[in-house]
Amino acid sequence: MADSYRPHTTVRPRALSSPPLGDHPFAPLAGRLYYNPLISQRGMGTVSATDKYEALLSHLKQLESVLVAYSGGIDSTLLAFAAHAALGDRTAAVLASSNTYPERECVGARELAGTLGLRLIEVETSELADPAFAANAPDRCFHCKTELFGLLARIADLHGLTYVADGSNADDLKDHRPGRQAARAMGVVSPLSQAGLTKAEIRELSRELGLPNWDKPSMACLASRFPYGERITDEGLERVATAETALYDLGLSQFRVRSHGDIGRVEIAPGELDSAWALRARIADAVRAAGFAYAAIDLDGYRTGSMNEVLTAAERAEGN
Repeated sequence: MADSYRPHTTVRPRALSSPPLGDHPFAPLAGRLYYNPLISQRGMGTVSATDKYEALLSHLKQLESVLVAYSGGIDSTLLAFAAHAALGDRTAAVLASSNTYPERECVGARELAGTLGLRLIEVETSELADPAFAANAPDRCFHCKTELFGLLARIADLHGLTYVADGSNADDLKDHRPGRQAARAMGVVSPLSQAGLTKAEIRELSRELGLPNWDKPSMACLASRFPYGERITDEGLERVATAETALYDLGLSQFRVRSHGDIGRVEIAPGELDSAWALRARIADAVRAAGFAYAAIDLDGYRTGSMNEVLTAAERAEGN
């Protein structure tokens, strides 16, 4: 499947001509886990975040060389930082940009990589060129990650790096995550999840290590703003991106603008709802100016994966 959509992805400044993905060195290693004595002997409930970080560094050293899928979020930043600490010049971070990801996020990720001294490789992807992705079925992320990890495999090969690693954490195992299936199928390793690190622990460690983005709000692909079955288009992505940029400029921190046809449903972190209510007229104007006919504030507030709430238990299980 990965080969089918590789033409839709460009890599700069150098073209790639690697062997098929099945011949890639890490492809046969799908599903391999690295022994974590701290977790195995003491139990997850007794291991501190610091212990888990030490285990993470040990795991990364076992990998010998690694290419990190990097977005500038706290998960991938901690992983890239740890990989750099453990492996030095035997690691690199890849930042993929497309219209499914806000430009301000790419700019911030690029600047942060420079601040941390990471070796950064930038690529462009075109997810909407894949009809299966644009159709926006519940397995949408599987198709996106299949293309992305296929690209990263080729980049890893080009730079002589053995593994590709993503920033999935232990909490991600609890939600509908079709992208995890793609990662397993293609031999991508998830060192943060392997070490048992939760989002809260990653944030704690990032603060203690002095990473500038330790308190950065969570961000997800803009395609996650659309109900399953609603086709994703360039225009729809632009409308959501415009609305969210305007709300960000109003001072909101953790929120999403979910697209339901003509309605822009705004989810705002519960702690910000009171202040957002005082801004409701400006929020409504911003959402309508982006191209929505109506603006609504979700009374339940922001929560991760709210579009998955309509899925059955069986559908959720299929995505893990």
